[in-house]
Amino acid sequence: MQLILVTGMSGSGKSVVLNALEDSGYFCIDNLPVGFIQPVAESLQSRSFPRLAIAADTRMRDDLQSVRFTLEKLKTAGIEVRLLFLNARTDALVQRYSETRRRHPLSLRPEAIEALGLEGQEESSSLLECIEHEREILADIEQLGVQIDTTDLKPAVLRTWVREFLQLKSGRISLMFQSFAYKDGIPLDADLVFDVRCLSNPHYVEVLKPLTGLDPKVAQFLANETQASKLIEDIGNFLERWIAEFEHDQRSYLTVALGCTGGQHRSVYCAERLADRFRSQWPCLVRHRGLSLKGLS
Repeated sequence: MQLILVTGMSGSGKSVVLNALEDSGYFCIDNLPVGFIQPVAESLQSRSFPRLAIAADTRMRDDLQSVRFTLEKLKTAGIEVRLLFLNARTDALVQRYSETRRRHPLSLRPEAIEALGLEGQEESSSLLECIEHEREILADIEQLGVQIDTTDLKPAVLRTWVREFLQLKSGRISLMFQSFAYKDGIPLDADLVFDVRCLSNPHYVEVLKPLTGLDPKVAQFLANETQASKLIEDIGNFLERWIAEFEHDQRSYLTVALGCTGGQHRSVYCAERLADRFRSQWPCLVRHRGLSLKGLS
């Protein structure tokens, strides 16, 4: 049986992901305490359920400390386990809670105080305090799986990325090459960040301005008129030298972010070329955050 454990910051899109997994044929359970994950998974496995997705959050924060141990026990039981961690910038989370008018799970409602072990504290906390407290609680499990920064993602794009995540084969470390625009901020899910703004910008070539790094004309310009090939070679050599070390550190995923000014030309081209280089050796995904924001991909 395959188990997808979905966790991360409250308000970061777990419901969207769970719906996408349900549409993909997974039996989905929301807000299940970590202590119940193993018995539920083993029970469903014994009944020949092929795919299970479970969402867990910080409402039972003490349970989160045992996530790593629970994942290991599930793997020992023959269950293929993959963890998906959703994140978002604080300002985006605040805006989402403001739009939905919902309370944060860690807001100290009287009925939640005892469950959270917060007796004696005031019965309300500001939204910002709740978000920052949640980040502290989740810090230890953030690196256990693949991370997705949903700050600027539309639900349709997030669903697409989830489907791509499902296509990755487990086992060897998976590489995710993500292009982005520095003006929109560095992705929260990036493990390694490379700046490719040193390359000449096709944006200032009138015929190339409306195109993207996926277009042959832009690719030809970057290959012939800049040192893109040398930069990509250097980044590729660095990754080849260190990927094995990340793999030995029990990492399942490594997100490599490449940034340029607008996230449309140079970073897109470099991400695609690097994925082409490593695709024959490791499972690879390519994301273009800047293009998804502009509706270009």
